[in-house]
Amino acid sequence: MAGILAWFWNERFWLPHNVTWADLKNTDEATFPQAEDLYLACPLAFCIFMIRLVFERFIARPCAMGLKIQTNGPQKAQPNAILEKVFTAITKHPDEKRLEGLSKQLDWDVRTIQRWFRQRRNQEKPSTLARFCESMWRFTFYLYIFTYGVRFLKKTAWLWNTKECWYNYPYQPLTVDIHYYYILELSFYLSLIFSQFTDIRRKDFLIMFLHHVATISLITFSYVNNMARVGTLVMCLHDAADVLIEAAKMANYAKCQILCNLLFAMFAILFISSRLGVYPVWILNTTFFESWEIVGPYPSWWVFNLLLILLQLLHSFWSYLIVKTACRAISKGKVGKWNPLHVSKDDRSDIESGSDEDDSPPPNHKHHSSSSSSTNGTNKNHGTNGYLTGAPYPDEH
Repeated sequence: MAGILAWFWNERFWLPHNVTWADLKNTDEATFPQAEDLYLACPLAFCIFMIRLVFERFIARPCAMGLKIQTNGPQKAQPNAILEKVFTAITKHPDEKRLEGLSKQLDWDVRTIQRWFRQRRNQEKPSTLARFCESMWRFTFYLYIFTYGVRFLKKTAWLWNTKECWYNYPYQPLTVDIHYYYILELSFYLSLIFSQFTDIRRKDFLIMFLHHVATISLITFSYVNNMARVGTLVMCLHDAADVLIEAAKMANYAKCQILCNLLFAMFAILFISSRLGVYPVWILNTTFFESWEIVGPYPSWWVFNLLLILLQLLHSFWSYLIVKTACRAISKGKVGKWNPLHVSKDDRSDIESGSDEDDSPPPNHKHHSSSSSSTNGTNKNHGTNGYLTGAPYPDEH
């Protein structure tokens, strides 16, 4: 075990040439980042998750009720033992052959069975109230951590001159502000990894999971080898747009159309300009070129920059989806009245279209027809009653 740890913490991987871990031990004169500091993030992640539950129950929920956001979810499917067995044990999306078999077995028409499966799938989706509470929690955290980051960074030299991130590297002392900023951010993203398995299931689950892993890896890497100064710039830059998208979601759930449109437009402009403009010109420039000139490359330097490039690729992907969603919303909506978080039905659709249509109980006799077999029962005149159906936006960075 000692050999594995020695290999993992190899100084020639983590640190610049001629620098050892002994050089970065804490002294009475200076404190440096230590790997064991990050252990604190694990229990704090659990605490953040518990704080979130309390926040959603006693703060977000009353706010949602005050905004008259519905507490009920999609209409429940009529109880049916046969269909329930198929749904839970075989498939949630029966094919045409199975639908025909169930139609004959139950003496129901195919369209009614399709509607039952759609309602049953939607039944597992959380209500608009739950979605509002989730977004309000994230909005509150992002607003707090972004405000903290701006107040802290405006007093630092490296905000105004990024070369300060590398002068005297890696012998830059760790301040209390940087330590707090890092541990809180890391704890939050660890809690997001856990909550991904308990929150609203997204169709971009794997992409967001990859994003969280990349973010946690970046935070860990930059802390362990004391790239904390540039790390604070990366974190603050990413938190800015996240505040607006969560605010736009809340406005959407509260059916505040004009506010939702305004916030989404602000989010799109800020996200694209910061992630495709400021990030490569400001962050990647200093981590690649300025650090190469002042410090020089070493193994973990390459890994750190590769993670930053991975993050840039995700930025490009999400920017494409944002532009695509905005264009689709404008083309499908009416002039002066369009909802970018509502009109599109694509990868991040949280509830199937047509969940509110034709909710009459199944008939006692089947009525086969060619139209019944070919339609999925979707009524285009009905919306999704406040459910977010926009493209996958970055919930967190």
